[in-house]
Amino acid sequence: MTVLFLNSSSDRYGSSRILIEVVKTYKEAGLTPVVVMSEPGPLETHFLELGIAVKIQNLGILRRKYVTFSGILNRLRKNYQAYKFLDKLHREYKFELVYSNTLAVLVGAQWAKWNKLPHVWHIHEILLGPPPLIKLLGRLLDRTTPSPIVVSKAVGEHWKDRLEKSKPTIIHNGIPYDEFLRKEENNPLDLGIGADKIIITMVGRINPGKGQLFFLELAKRITATYPQCHFLLVGDPFPGYESIEAEIQDFISKNRLEDCVTNLGFREDISSILKMTDVFMLPSILPDSLPTVILEAMAASCPVVATLSGGASEMVLEGQTGYLIPINDLEQGVNALIKLILNPELRDNFGEAGRQYVLEHFSLESFRENIKNHLWQQLKRN
Repeated sequence: MTVLFLNSSSDRYGSSRILIEVVKTYKEAGLTPVVVMSEPGPLETHFLELGIAVKIQNLGILRRKYVTFSGILNRLRKNYQAYKFLDKLHREYKFELVYSNTLAVLVGAQWAKWNKLPHVWHIHEILLGPPPLIKLLGRLLDRTTPSPIVVSKAVGEHWKDRLEKSKPTIIHNGIPYDEFLRKEENNPLDLGIGADKIIITMVGRINPGKGQLFFLELAKRITATYPQCHFLLVGDPFPGYESIEAEIQDFISKNRLEDCVTNLGFREDISSILKMTDVFMLPSILPDSLPTVILEAMAASCPVVATLSGGASEMVLEGQTGYLIPINDLEQGVNALIKLILNPELRDNFGEAGRQYVLEHFSLESFRENIKNHLWQQLKRN
């Protein structure tokens, strides 16, 4: 049985990392995966190394920047070309199931419907608008996907009231934790930051919702009083959001934060960065479904400060593994960080509790078992 997987990007950030585990699970269950993505990249290389077929075709991925008249025309044209490509691929592979990773991939659902194939949609997003797009996605889900996977209760609650037929299934993310659990390497990462510094780290793809500029506002406030702190930014921009990266650099320069803020850009060595991190922060300013990087930080024994922006409240235990703060609340963000800056024992206690919690409640084994059970249920429907 051959399964067509459609992915919204070729990077190896959160949703793509989850796709890797889903593809592995399907393959171990005896299915043959074929993955299609819009451009070459690290994810393509990884799948090829695993012996999995990968095809490159522009899938007309939906991004905020395309929600304009000209952008929609562009996406319609790209989706039409993608339909033709999938038709050709289907003649070669004779797919029996279609799996779309993230709502940014629209082409797979309708293509599966036209070809009378079962469709699985793995939803990682909480979308606030525009209303016509939300309505379109709801109708498409109802027509094509009886049981979409949602990555958190927050995502399920968001979409449940917008669906009439589809019944979301909550499957919390799980990832391999081995590299985050290993003790510090003999040669720790050298970023030119003093060994006496308290390192506060944010990891996330640069886009309008991740909150990098809010993170820098916190850095400005904290370092003015606590010069022993150093803030690390990790992540590069989604294509089209390079202007936000320029704003980040401009903020650092204008506020003379070069000595207390380091912008590392894209990095492969996240586990090494987290091992030298004292406090992890994810300051998302738009709903964030279930950020995989919080799981990584907790596995690495980092106390977490995160905004109440979606799935974070299902991962971080308030006052036990970290702190949850309102979106864009500078005062509460500063207060939460100060508690951890001034109390090394609290950092250690939160970090250890977080590690235990993530291994018990977000294990890779549980994730794979849930994905496998969902797969069999979809096949029984057909």
